[in-house]
Amino acid sequence: MPLLTLDAISLAFGMQPLLDQASMTMEPGERVCLLGRNGEGKSTLLKIVTGEVVPDGGVVRLEDGAKLSVLPQNLPVNDTRTAYEAVSGAFPETGDLLAEFHKLTQNADEASLDRMMKVQERLEALDGWRLDQKVGAILAQYGIDPDQQLNTLSGGWQRRVLLARALVTEPDVLLLDEPTNHLDVPAIAWLEEALTQFRGAILFVSHDRAFIRRMATRIVELDRGHLVSFAATYDRYLDLKEKALEEEDRQNALFDKRLKQEEAWIRQGIKARRTRNMGRVRALKAMREERRQRRERGGTASFSVEDAARSGKLVVEASEAGFAYPDGTPVIRDMNMTVLRGDKIGLVGENGTGKTTLVRLLLGDLKPTEGRIRLGTNLQVAYFDQLRGELDLERNALDNLSEGREFIEINGQSKHVLGYLQEFLFSPERARSPVHVFSGGERARLLLAKLFSKPANILVLDEPTNDLDVETLELLESRLVEFAGTVVVISHDREFLDNVATDTVFLDGSGKVAEFVGGYSDWRRQGGRFPSEGGNRKVSRPPMNDKPEPEAPKPVSTETGTAKAKPVKLSYKLKLELEQLPGQIEELERELEGLRQQIADPEFYSAPADDVSATLAELGDREARLEKVIERWMELEEQANQ
Repeated sequence: MPLLTLDAISLAFGMQPLLDQASMTMEPGERVCLLGRNGEGKSTLLKIVTGEVVPDGGVVRLEDGAKLSVLPQNLPVNDTRTAYEAVSGAFPETGDLLAEFHKLTQNADEASLDRMMKVQERLEALDGWRLDQKVGAILAQYGIDPDQQLNTLSGGWQRRVLLARALVTEPDVLLLDEPTNHLDVPAIAWLEEALTQFRGAILFVSHDRAFIRRMATRIVELDRGHLVSFAATYDRYLDLKEKALEEEDRQNALFDKRLKQEEAWIRQGIKARRTRNMGRVRALKAMREERRQRRERGGTASFSVEDAARSGKLVVEASEAGFAYPDGTPVIRDMNMTVLRGDKIGLVGENGTGKTTLVRLLLGDLKPTEGRIRLGTNLQVAYFDQLRGELDLERNALDNLSEGREFIEINGQSKHVLGYLQEFLFSPERARSPVHVFSGGERARLLLAKLFSKPANILVLDEPTNDLDVETLELLESRLVEFAGTVVVISHDREFLDNVATDTVFLDGSGKVAEFVGGYSDWRRQGGRFPSEGGNRKVSRPPMNDKPEPEAPKPVSTETGTAKAKPVKLSYKLKLELEQLPGQIEELERELEGLRQQIADPEFYSAPADDVSATLAELGDREARLEKVIERWMELEEQANQ
């Protein structure tokens, strides 16, 4: 018997059904990822499973005796409870008594002894000491200080406490809604490990593609009110989904062609005043009704970025720059960095390592307490706030964006505000709804619409991937790559950084800032590690950025018969090649920038097809050459440092 069953669940808000006879089952040990576009009803479906929302029709069945627990999407705000109080609160009444007894033992005095005795008696009646042991055991397992207040913990540690609360009851089914939001990469890795050790069934909503690949044993998609199961990995699901959509388009095209033919037949029959075949007329009516009931796939977001006038080639240059708090605690120290127009920089580091401070230094919002930071010319910055602080929740989407305007200028074209919002998948009705009723994904899309409506040549994005569905994520990635200006991204989405960043800047928490060529995976391949992982080692970097740091001397083996390999010295020819490679890299990057600007011109694709193909081929050739030159530089640099 399935552990969890959803049978013909229906729910509608207004005329459009959100869930339409949606059905699925879950077996013990499964880890099912629930996918779907923003606004399809994924979070609502989880609330139906928990009983928080009652459906219009259908049945939710949990196996007799099975327990269900939830890891909430949102972290607590200004929660003054201790970790012990939060976790023990998973047990009604008993949890409150345990928390009270724990607090009384911390501050025992004669006045509280009577209350302690009464609490102790009640706990013994409820078998509370066994539950106390479970709470203490799971807090110790996750390394959580039971007396630490939640409002003093980072997002990652708060997530640990919430997971401990969800698992202390030993549930059979665990529900997770966007569990990686606001977590840094080490915290995500810890969460992945903890969840893989859970023996029950997991139903989770996530758009973190790396997390889905690691966790999901099956994909269930919520599409136009229906649940479709794919017994496959995430990558296999993408292939199957593409083929299913192609087949759906083919079947719809055949149906529409037949409907058109039948419509032409009945019009011709009326015109000629001939007796019509009534069976065929009834069939036509059925076809019309079927076509009317068809739910089309939602549109795809099609936004573009409003380019400002080009900034100077130099965006910012930092020389031995640093920043410290008034008490002298360093946040950034000895930073040497050059940011040029067109760079796509990804900032990586654990929460609290100073990523936001670094961005403010680079943009001139903060003055360095040591060293020098020189800003370029004609800088126009647009900022994406992960907390959605720029949105007025009481106003509707239209008012949030328009700011009194009826039309906005996007790359020289005048667009009506409603039409512009439709590019971000907001219907006219939805655009007039207050923002506080929007899902997290809708708020993220509205903030992107507001961000991209302003002329900018520098985009700063703080956790832009939270709540966005995969299709919008992929479109955002492509727009950022095509953007001719400079992009600075703070993100813990590993795949997003791989697809966007040309340089990765790592902050280790001690104030050091290290720059690496490529995205997140390139940083890992070059030896990048988080301090919490241990074994963080230095790696060489291009001399055009930060100053190279000497590696620690390698130990000499003293074992008998073990010969120490002699370092391979570069020949004069190879040394000369190594000296010339950075210049070649810069020259290829300049050529690529020129080609990308040419391709980004709206008139580019109106040129003859042969010219367009030749330019695109040249772009691919230059990119391949640049990759080979960088690989050769890394190879020779590694030999030179041995």
